[in-house]
Amino acid sequence: MKIAIMQPYIFPYIGYYQLMESVDKFIIYDDINYINKGWIDRNRVLIHGKPQLFKLPLSKKSQNKTIAEHELAVSYIGWAYKLLKTLRQNYAKSPNYSIAMPLITDILTFKTTSLSQLLRYSLEQIAALLEIKCLVTTSSTAVYGNNDKSGEARIIDICQQEGANQYINLSGGKHLYDKNNFRKKGIQLSFLDSQQRPYQQNAAEFVPSLSMIDVLMNNPVSEIKRLVRGFELS
Repeated sequence: MKIAIMQPYIFPYIGYYQLMESVDKFIIYDDINYINKGWIDRNRVLIHGKPQLFKLPLSKKSQNKTIAEHELAVSYIGWAYKLLKTLRQNYAKSPNYSIAMPLITDILTFKTTSLSQLLRYSLEQIAALLEIKCLVTTSSTAVYGNNDKSGEARIIDICQQEGANQYINLSGGKHLYDKNNFRKKGIQLSFLDSQQRPYQQNAAEFVPSLSMIDVLMNNPVSEIKRLVRGFELS
């Protein structure tokens, strides 16, 4: 069985969905500490043709709490409708707006106060649209009993408990994990190299690695499926 273990992000870039496409089981790693100024609660879209950051409002965020322990701020609903208005103003003429906008609206108005639940719902809804078949679960709801471990040792332990024979990570993890250490445990470690093919954007020059919102707005679903399958493993 092929698995991936990755902290959740809000509308992550297309490489994240390529990782989901590459595995049989995808574990949302949400019982690790929240990272301030990371991509868990923020991302970028094009506003007036230029990349601009948006950020979820969180209540009492702290790097001493796990992702799963974080809650959305009381101001979240107002913020969500403001972001939706901004998206309408900037993407209304995009070719896939009629399909993308209802999906994004559904995600941003999902009734929960949990950051982890919102992120999981977002990932699952977009994966369903793209017919990504992997099973999705969260590490905070599993009973791995390995909170005394961290880093590579904990990842290997989760792989063993899941009965995985292959662990796939994004290429950014090459400096974190050693193939020999996984091999000793009977697990093949592979890295996904995302092939981010340019697509038509409302920008003077193509801006890679934007939020999946931009991909959804500018491409028909059939093309997004093709883009999601455009990766290589090494």
